[in-house]
Amino acid sequence: MEVNKKPKFEVNNLNLFYGDFQALKNINMNISSNEITAFIGPSGCGKSTFLKTINRMNDLVPGVRIDGSIKLDGLDIYSDIDVIKLRQRVGMVFQQPNPFPMSIYDNVAYGPRIHGIKKKSVLDEIVEKSLRQAAIWDEVKDRLKRNAIGVSGGQQQRICIARALAVQPEVILMDEPTSALDPISTQKIEDLAVELKKDYTIIMVTHNMQQASRISDKTAFFLSGEVIEFGETGQIFSNPRDKKTENYITGRFG
Repeated sequence: MEVNKKPKFEVNNLNLFYGDFQALKNINMNISSNEITAFIGPSGCGKSTFLKTINRMNDLVPGVRIDGSIKLDGLDIYSDIDVIKLRQRVGMVFQQPNPFPMSIYDNVAYGPRIHGIKKKSVLDEIVEKSLRQAAIWDEVKDRLKRNAIGVSGGQQQRICIARALAVQPEVILMDEPTSALDPISTQKIEDLAVELKKDYTIIMVTHNMQQASRISDKTAFFLSGEVIEFGETGQIFSNPRDKKTENYITGRFG
């Protein structure tokens, strides 16, 4: 890895409150480009909250207060970047596959159309490229007009990844993208994430520690709203520096 490579995200002294409850406590982290960064930790520890802060989805929650900063390529996501532009650059894939109740084609073309692309030949190209990148083109190319809700859960999730890719983001956030899927579909999504990191920065919340150790480059262990430890995945899993990390990874709690 190059020395002095500028981080994609720089997070400094980030705190997040829901009313009086502090959900994130003094998060500091640099996230590198073209890597998979995994967030692990027990339920309710702040992983998904932090993930949703990165593309400002928490702005939608009443009573949220955030201080500190998150910078994307050096620009503060709260003061320097328009939220619509931010969400174009930072795509999101959710825990439950959530295709829109429309055709596979229209699901993937949805974002580009919103951003003003109307020409069918251009949309055709984007739809094919995105479905190919999401490793599902060969499975659906003959049924693009079919409702996306009619395919299997694993296929739905890859269609949702294609939908996220169609607006050409730089970053893909994945909130437990395989927790609702069977082992074969899970492996397809994992293989896909590894393939996609050549072109994208991927940040993934996962409950599955084996998944984090298999596919991520860096891992952050969250506990009670704090990042207890963050570093190279190999080091976190084989030689954690903090006893709490070790206890979680060895299954003593969580």
